[in-house]
Amino acid sequence: MSRLHPQAERHTIEKLGWLRAAVLGANDGTLSTGSLIVGVASSHAARGSILIAGLSAMVAGALSMAAGEYVSVSSQADSEKADLEREKRELATDWEGEVTELAGIYQKRGLDADLSRKVAVALMDHDALGAHAREELGLSDLTAARPIQAAFASAMAFSSGAVLPVLAAVFSPQSWVSWSVSLTSILVLAILGFVGALAGGAAPFRPAVRVTFWGIVAMIVTSGIGRLFGV
Repeated sequence: MSRLHPQAERHTIEKLGWLRAAVLGANDGTLSTGSLIVGVASSHAARGSILIAGLSAMVAGALSMAAGEYVSVSSQADSEKADLEREKRELATDWEGEVTELAGIYQKRGLDADLSRKVAVALMDHDALGAHAREELGLSDLTAARPIQAAFASAMAFSSGAVLPVLAAVFSPQSWVSWSVSLTSILVLAILGFVGALAGGAAPFRPAVRVTFWGIVAMIVTSGIGRLFGV
């Protein structure tokens, strides 16, 4: 006899939201901070200037990511709140119309008219606003906008990617800063692409090659700019 496992199934799609944000933030931190350090180092700047540029890029980038994410997710939260308030008014003024609307959603998913209405009535008697939020608006506790949490996560993701190029610059001889930071950044980008693809259930080779390629391009361009305006 087969044994039943009570735990819920877990699917890759559940990870995609936070995974995309984390990988994007870490990639951005590694690439932008590493490229800036390479550009400054290629201009033959003093070691102190190189380290200040790297630290400034890391802090400014993390704050910028946090602010941008906070503003974006706050706008999303405002829209969600407005939609929920609209649903509350409609439920208070047109209950039968909302039952019909919810039943229509279930009919489109394959239920017959009688069963869809019974399901709609049962769910609305239990939690009318929650039922319409899920089925009509696509909102739930798992997908609700959380601006502060999103801002903190973006800042941490950016910083986790940016700190490695900065450390490479700190512990490298000045004459090797450009090379060590470039190699460290490219290696980190390749690992992020590889891990992100595996966690998302995709084949890892192409994402790793793709992000590595663009990392190399960025390093070459910034290095060229640094040499062009060398001091």
